[in-house]
Amino acid sequence: MTPRRLLSALLAAGALAASCMLPVHAQDTAAIRKALGERVPQLQQIDEITRTPMPGLFEVRVGTDVFYSDAKGDFLLQGELLDTRAKRNLTSERVTKLSAIDFASLPEKDAFTIVRGNGKRHVAVFEDPNCGYCRRFEADLKSIDNVTVHVYLYPILGPDSTEKSKNLWCAKDRARAWQDWMIDNKPIPAAKCDTAALERNVAFGRKFKITGTPTLIFADGTRVPGAIAAAEIEKQLNTATR
Repeated sequence: MTPRRLLSALLAAGALAASCMLPVHAQDTAAIRKALGERVPQLQQIDEITRTPMPGLFEVRVGTDVFYSDAKGDFLLQGELLDTRAKRNLTSERVTKLSAIDFASLPEKDAFTIVRGNGKRHVAVFEDPNCGYCRRFEADLKSIDNVTVHVYLYPILGPDSTEKSKNLWCAKDRARAWQDWMIDNKPIPAAKCDTAALERNVAFGRKFKITGTPTLIFADGTRVPGAIAAAEIEKQLNTATR
Protein backbone atom coordinates (compact mmCIF):
# COMPACT_ATOMS: atom_id res chain seq x y z
CA MET A 1 0.00 0.00 0.00
CA THR A 2 1.37 3.39 -0.95
CA PRO A 3 1.76 6.14 1.72
CA ARG A 4 -1.06 8.11 0.09
CA ARG A 5 -3.45 5.16 0.13
CA LEU A 6 -2.44 4.38 3.70
CA LEU A 7 -3.24 7.97 4.65
CA SER A 8 -6.66 7.77 2.99
CA ALA A 9 -7.47 4.52 4.71
CA LEU A 10 -6.37 5.85 8.07
CA LEU A 11 -8.56 8.94 7.86
CA ALA A 12 -11.58 7.39 6.17
CA ALA A 13 -13.30 6.62 9.45
CA GLY A 14 -12.39 9.90 11.13
CA ALA A 15 -14.65 12.94 11.33
CA LEU A 16 -13.45 16.53 11.07
CA ALA A 17 -13.08 18.34 14.37
CA ALA A 18 -11.89 21.69 15.60
CA SER A 19 -8.16 22.32 15.45
CA CYS A 20 -6.35 21.61 18.70
CA MET A 21 -3.31 23.80 18.19
CA LEU A 22 -2.36 25.40 21.50
CA PRO A 23 -1.16 29.01 21.93
CA VAL A 24 2.23 29.70 23.48
CA HIS A 25 3.79 32.75 25.07
CA ALA A 26 6.04 34.96 22.95
CA GLN A 27 9.09 34.22 25.06
CA ASP A 28 8.63 30.51 24.44
CA THR A 29 8.79 31.01 20.68
CA ALA A 30 11.68 33.49 20.56
CA ALA A 31 14.25 30.75 19.92
CA ILE A 32 12.24 29.36 17.00
CA ARG A 33 11.73 32.80 15.43
CA LYS A 34 15.41 33.73 15.83
CA ALA A 35 16.80 30.44 14.51
CA LEU A 36 14.47 30.14 11.53
CA GLY A 37 14.68 33.83 10.68
CA GLU A 38 18.48 33.61 10.48
CA ARG A 39 18.73 30.24 8.74
CA VAL A 40 15.70 30.22 6.42
CA PRO A 41 15.21 33.55 4.59
CA GLN A 42 11.66 32.59 3.57
CA LEU A 43 10.68 32.38 7.24
CA GLN A 44 11.79 35.82 8.38
CA GLN A 45 8.15 36.94 8.61
CA ILE A 46 6.46 34.30 10.75
CA ASP A 47 2.80 35.07 11.49
CA GLU A 48 2.18 32.62 14.30
CA ILE A 49 3.77 29.85 16.32
CA THR A 50 1.60 27.39 18.23
CA ARG A 51 2.09 24.11 20.05
CA THR A 52 0.76 21.00 18.38
CA PRO A 53 -0.69 18.01 20.25
CA MET A 54 2.60 16.21 19.57
CA PRO A 55 5.03 16.87 22.44
CA GLY A 56 7.96 19.06 21.42
CA LEU A 57 6.52 19.94 18.01
CA PHE A 58 5.46 23.48 17.11
CA GLU A 59 3.41 24.73 14.19
CA VAL A 60 5.05 27.62 12.33
CA ARG A 61 2.57 29.54 10.18
CA VAL A 62 3.48 31.91 7.36
CA GLY A 63 0.25 33.11 5.77
CA THR A 64 -1.60 29.92 4.93
CA ASP A 65 1.59 27.85 4.73
CA VAL A 66 2.18 25.49 7.64
CA PHE A 67 5.55 24.14 8.81
CA TYR A 68 6.63 22.26 11.92
CA SER A 69 9.66 22.87 14.13
CA ASP A 70 11.27 21.63 17.32
CA ALA A 71 11.50 24.02 20.29
CA LYS A 72 14.87 25.44 19.17
CA GLY A 73 14.25 25.84 15.47
CA ASP A 74 17.00 23.34 14.68
CA PHE A 75 14.73 21.12 12.60
CA LEU A 76 11.98 22.05 10.17
CA LEU A 77 9.33 19.84 8.60
CA GLN A 78 6.74 20.44 5.92
CA GLY A 79 4.16 17.71 5.54
CA GLU A 80 1.01 16.26 7.07
CA LEU A 81 0.60 15.77 10.81
CA LEU A 82 -1.82 12.93 11.57
CA ASP A 83 -3.61 12.08 14.79
CA THR A 84 -3.80 8.30 14.45
CA ARG A 85 -5.99 7.83 17.52
CA ALA A 86 -8.67 10.28 16.41
CA LYS A 87 -8.09 9.48 12.72
CA ARG A 88 -7.63 13.15 11.85
CA ASN A 89 -5.35 14.98 9.46
CA LEU A 90 -4.44 17.97 11.64
CA THR A 91 -2.53 19.71 8.86
CA SER A 92 -5.40 19.45 6.40
CA GLU A 93 -7.87 20.75 8.98
CA ARG A 94 -5.61 23.66 9.83
CA VAL A 95 -4.99 24.66 6.20
CA THR A 96 -8.72 24.46 5.46
CA LYS A 97 -9.40 26.83 8.35
CA LEU A 98 -6.61 29.22 7.34
CA SER A 99 -7.67 29.36 3.70
CA ALA A 100 -11.35 30.05 4.44
CA ILE A 101 -12.77 33.27 2.99
CA ASP A 102 -15.55 35.15 4.77
CA PHE A 103 -18.48 34.92 2.35
CA ALA A 104 -19.60 38.41 3.39
CA SER A 105 -16.25 39.81 2.22
CA LEU A 106 -16.88 38.78 -1.39
CA PRO A 107 -17.57 41.79 -3.65
CA GLU A 108 -21.05 40.77 -4.85
CA LYS A 109 -21.29 43.67 -7.27
CA ASP A 110 -18.42 42.15 -9.27
CA ALA A 111 -20.24 38.85 -9.83
CA PHE A 112 -23.36 37.76 -11.63
CA THR A 113 -25.73 35.15 -10.29
CA ILE A 114 -27.39 32.01 -11.59
CA VAL A 115 -30.43 31.06 -9.50
CA ARG A 116 -31.96 27.60 -9.58
CA GLY A 117 -35.07 26.60 -7.64
CA ASN A 118 -35.54 28.58 -4.44
CA GLY A 119 -31.91 29.75 -4.50
CA LYS A 120 -31.58 29.40 -0.72
CA ARG A 121 -28.15 27.78 -0.77
CA HIS A 122 -25.18 29.87 -1.90
CA VAL A 123 -21.81 29.21 -3.48
CA ALA A 124 -19.31 31.57 -5.12
CA VAL A 125 -17.13 30.33 -7.96
CA PHE A 126 -14.05 31.96 -9.50
CA GLU A 127 -13.79 30.75 -13.09
CA ASP A 128 -11.87 31.38 -16.29
CA PRO A 129 -13.85 31.00 -19.55
CA ASN A 130 -10.97 29.01 -21.08
CA CYS A 131 -10.71 26.58 -18.16
CA GLY A 132 -11.52 22.99 -19.16
CA TYR A 133 -12.07 21.92 -15.55
CA CYS A 134 -14.55 24.79 -15.19
CA ARG A 135 -16.57 23.38 -18.09
CA ARG A 136 -16.70 20.00 -16.39
CA PHE A 137 -17.70 21.66 -13.12
CA GLU A 138 -20.45 23.68 -14.83
CA ALA A 139 -21.89 20.51 -16.34
CA ASP A 140 -22.13 18.96 -12.86
CA LEU A 141 -23.42 22.16 -11.30
CA LYS A 142 -26.29 22.24 -13.78
CA SER A 143 -27.88 19.30 -11.95
CA ILE A 144 -27.90 21.10 -8.58
CA ASP A 145 -31.23 22.67 -7.55
CA ASN A 146 -32.18 25.30 -4.96
CA VAL A 147 -28.92 27.19 -5.20
CA THR A 148 -27.66 30.66 -6.03
CA VAL A 149 -24.32 30.56 -7.83
CA HIS A 150 -22.25 33.73 -7.66
CA VAL A 151 -19.95 33.64 -10.68
CA TYR A 152 -16.75 35.69 -10.51
CA LEU A 153 -15.04 35.93 -13.88
CA TYR A 154 -11.37 35.32 -13.15
CA PRO A 155 -9.31 35.56 -16.37
CA ILE A 156 -5.90 34.22 -15.43
CA LEU A 157 -5.10 31.88 -18.33
CA GLY A 158 -4.04 34.49 -20.86
CA PRO A 159 -5.15 37.46 -23.00
CA ASP A 160 -7.91 35.48 -24.71
CA SER A 161 -9.41 34.71 -21.31
CA THR A 162 -9.50 38.44 -20.59
CA GLU A 163 -11.17 39.19 -23.93
CA LYS A 164 -13.80 36.50 -23.46
CA SER A 165 -14.44 37.64 -19.88
CA LYS A 166 -14.97 41.22 -21.03
CA ASN A 167 -17.53 40.11 -23.61
CA LEU A 168 -19.28 37.91 -21.05
CA TRP A 169 -19.38 40.68 -18.45
CA CYS A 170 -20.84 43.10 -20.99
CA ALA A 171 -23.47 40.67 -22.29
CA LYS A 172 -27.09 41.71 -21.90
CA ASP A 173 -27.81 38.45 -20.04
CA ARG A 174 -24.54 37.46 -18.37
CA ALA A 175 -25.84 34.22 -16.89
CA ARG A 176 -27.24 33.04 -20.22
CA ALA A 177 -24.11 34.02 -22.17
CA TRP A 178 -21.96 32.20 -19.60
CA GLN A 179 -23.94 28.97 -19.72
CA ASP A 180 -24.22 29.12 -23.51
CA TRP A 181 -20.43 29.26 -23.73
CA MET A 182 -19.41 26.92 -20.91
CA ILE A 183 -22.06 24.23 -21.37
CA ASP A 184 -23.21 24.49 -24.98
CA ASN A 185 -20.02 25.95 -26.50
CA LYS A 186 -21.92 28.73 -28.25
CA PRO A 187 -19.79 31.74 -29.36
CA ILE A 188 -19.68 34.75 -27.07
CA PRO A 189 -21.04 37.87 -28.83
CA ALA A 190 -18.70 40.85 -28.76
CA ALA A 191 -19.82 43.60 -26.40
CA LYS A 192 -18.36 46.65 -24.67
CA CYS A 193 -18.94 48.21 -21.27
CA ASP A 194 -17.06 49.06 -18.06
CA THR A 195 -15.04 45.94 -17.20
CA ALA A 196 -13.21 47.22 -14.12
CA ALA A 197 -14.93 44.44 -12.16
CA LEU A 198 -12.62 41.90 -13.80
CA GLU A 199 -9.54 43.74 -12.58
CA ARG A 200 -11.00 43.84 -9.09
CA ASN A 201 -11.71 40.11 -9.22
CA VAL A 202 -8.10 39.37 -10.18
CA ALA A 203 -6.84 41.65 -7.40
CA PHE A 204 -9.13 39.94 -4.89
CA GLY A 205 -7.94 36.53 -6.03
CA ARG A 206 -4.30 37.48 -5.68
CA LYS A 207 -4.93 38.85 -2.19
CA PHE A 208 -6.50 35.58 -1.09
CA LYS A 209 -4.15 33.35 -3.10
CA ILE A 210 -6.72 31.98 -5.51
CA THR A 211 -4.28 30.37 -7.92
CA GLY A 212 -6.48 28.12 -10.03
CA THR A 213 -9.94 27.72 -11.48
CA PRO A 214 -12.49 26.75 -10.60
CA THR A 215 -12.21 27.80 -6.96
CA LEU A 216 -15.37 27.41 -4.90
CA ILE A 217 -16.25 29.34 -1.76
CA PHE A 218 -19.22 28.11 0.23
CA ALA A 219 -21.39 30.16 2.57
CA ASP A 220 -19.51 28.99 5.67
CA GLY A 221 -16.22 30.23 4.19
CA THR A 222 -14.95 26.82 3.13
CA ARG A 223 -12.74 27.04 0.05
CA VAL A 224 -12.53 24.13 -2.37
CA PRO A 225 -9.96 24.38 -5.18
CA GLY A 226 -10.72 22.47 -8.35
CA ALA A 227 -13.74 20.85 -9.98
CA ILE A 228 -15.77 18.59 -7.71
CA ALA A 229 -18.61 16.24 -8.63
CA ALA A 230 -22.29 16.97 -8.07
CA ALA A 231 -22.49 14.73 -4.98
CA GLU A 232 -19.66 16.65 -3.31
CA ILE A 233 -21.22 19.99 -4.27
CA GLU A 234 -24.47 18.88 -2.63
CA LYS A 235 -22.62 17.77 0.48
CA GLN A 236 -20.77 21.07 0.84
CA LEU A 237 -23.93 23.13 0.19
CA ASN A 238 -25.84 21.21 2.84
CA THR A 239 -23.04 21.57 5.38
CA ALA A 240 -22.58 25.30 4.83
CA THR A 241 -24.94 27.90 6.27
CA ARG A 242 -25.32 31.56 5.54
